[in-house]
Amino acid sequence: MPSVRHGIALSVAGPIEDRVGEKLGIFLLAENRLLREALVRILQKKNDIEMLGATAFSPLALEQIVNSQLDVLLLDSFTVALSHLDFIREVQAAVPGVKVVMIGMEADEQTFLQAVRAGAVGYVLKDASAQEIVTGVRAVANGEAVCPPQLCLCLFRYLARQSSDLLSFHVKANLGLTKREQQLVQLIGRGLTNKEIASQLNLSEQTVRNHVHHMLHKVGANDRMQVVELCRIQGLAV
Repeated sequence: MPSVRHGIALSVAGPIEDRVGEKLGIFLLAENRLLREALVRILQKKNDIEMLGATAFSPLALEQIVNSQLDVLLLDSFTVALSHLDFIREVQAAVPGVKVVMIGMEADEQTFLQAVRAGAVGYVLKDASAQEIVTGVRAVANGEAVCPPQLCLCLFRYLARQSSDLLSFHVKANLGLTKREQQLVQLIGRGLTNKEIASQLNLSEQTVRNHVHHMLHKVGANDRMQVVELCRIQGLAV
């Protein structure tokens, strides 16, 4: 039986495999009724897409989404603001494999990274065209990610920081070196003397010598360069 949600008549589908032609099942959560109705009209015209539901956010939204057996969930920015990003994690926990696309978003780096960490694989800005939204939905359904070009660099920087933090933890766990000691290793690897290192880090030369002595003792090395080589073996860029 068709159900009417906020003026939009939609059929609640059965399991994905029962849908005709294996169409892509979409559920839309959008607070703005005009946006909701416009997107439904556009998406329903696509032969490879089946609209399974469209509604504003409510305490019952998660149940509706789970029952729809969807492939892709579209969330608008107002819905995200109301439900916060934990809602994405709840949906993905309840429907393994579902892809989440956030639409009508700002080109804000912090919000974008929060969305990525929450599990969104599509992020479409508020000035996107209807065709761009459709293309984004199809892309994430095919295992791709959708990221605005102006936010790609932000994502690369974030991944680089994550990699650096993980490597730092790895070196500390295996060699016992603190971040300060790892910093000293990198400067030693560049050929700097204790005096030059002290000047660069605004430390006394004696403090640098003490750090080097502690490092040699920690890793069982005979000299400064042996510490550098051991850190290189662990993957630290020196």
